[in-house]
Amino acid sequence: MLKEFKEFAMRGNVIDLAVGVIIGAAFGTIVKSLVDDIIMPPIGLLVGGLDFSNLFVSLSGEHYASLAAAKAAGAPTINYGIFLNNVLNFVIVAFAIFMVVRQINRLKRETPVLPPAPTEKPCPYCVSTIPLAATRCPHCTSELKKA
Repeated sequence: MLKEFKEFAMRGNVIDLAVGVIIGAAFGTIVKSLVDDIIMPPIGLLVGGLDFSNLFVSLSGEHYASLAAAKAAGAPTINYGIFLNNVLNFVIVAFAIFMVVRQINRLKRETPVLPPAPTEKPCPYCVSTIPLAATRCPHCTSELKKA
């Protein structure tokens, strides 16, 4: 069983998957920073200095100055601002992956394969298939004119 597991773990696609997960996690950190530190501040400024990560609804009915204050008080909250940040995060990651896959597909695109040149032709008399270079049909023995 140990040998079988070793064979499974050492397959190329399992190692590729592990590398992909590690790179994906690192890419996720970069995108999170891009959203939180670069994209969301200007958007917050455009909508009046609003910090999306601090948007929430308190289910206890009390008003709290911030999400941290509501959590410190133990109040149940619906954190729709964090959800909006995560949706934007997802859209950016999906777009970035789309662009990478698009470029890979563009690089992989092969030149169109031309059909092979014909090597046979039909006999004009009996319509049998004969080689292009034939001067006489082997089926009906008609003499063929050179092309």
